[in-house]
Amino acid sequence: MGTSRHGRTTRLELTDAALRAWEANVVAVDPDQGLVLDRSAFYPGGGGQPPDHGVLLWGGVETRIVDTRRRDDLWLVPADGDPIPPVGTVVRGAVEDGRRTALMRTHSGLHVLSGVVFRDFGALVTGSNMDPLSGRLDVNLDEVPPGFKEAVEAACRAEIEADRAIAAYELPRDEALAIPDIIRTATNLLPPTIEVVRIVDIDGLDVQADGGTHVASTRQVGSMRVVKVESKGKGFRRIRVSLES
Repeated sequence: MGTSRHGRTTRLELTDAALRAWEANVVAVDPDQGLVLDRSAFYPGGGGQPPDHGVLLWGGVETRIVDTRRRDDLWLVPADGDPIPPVGTVVRGAVEDGRRTALMRTHSGLHVLSGVVFRDFGALVTGSNMDPLSGRLDVNLDEVPPGFKEAVEAACRAEIEADRAIAAYELPRDEALAIPDIIRTATNLLPPTIEVVRIVDIDGLDVQADGGTHVASTRQVGSMRVVKVESKGKGFRRIRVSLES
């Protein structure tokens, strides 16, 4: 099974990151967990990228979706007090566009940053996190050379302006792991049970195993600034970035 399914849900966002609205059927409901759809474009969170927010429209009713829980199925979590459509209901799903687009830009920007610090400084990622239009990347860099912050920001700006294509595709595990430097983290976080690996490829800069949503080219990241470089212990640095709205 590829990464575009989770339990009973076909994950539409992984094959079309631009999709914001779709129709689906409710296949499970639990008062404590929420509901499961047969088709969903809500990104459930992972790899440092927070989950999407949005709404379900059904029978003249609106149900706000504020979270997703990964279990055997993807359980969409409604806002407190919002009605839950019963099993069998046809719903119209819609992802909150502003939040998703900002997170896609931020996630792609962090991949640009990861590609730059690996290419120019040989640093691997030890952690990451993001909010809409801001994020941080932790890397295993022993020393911060003079002018590091400015050099990284300038290199990222050049890669964004180069308008490099960003593509996502799936490969069998063995084929994916044969790609040089496909794991850009200091520890291989790819579970051994994963047989099909989703790849995010910034043409000519960065190729990584990744499950998130991304913009189509580096220029769509927009202006990105390195806000601060912090020490997080011997040999570990945290690079904070922000994007213009």
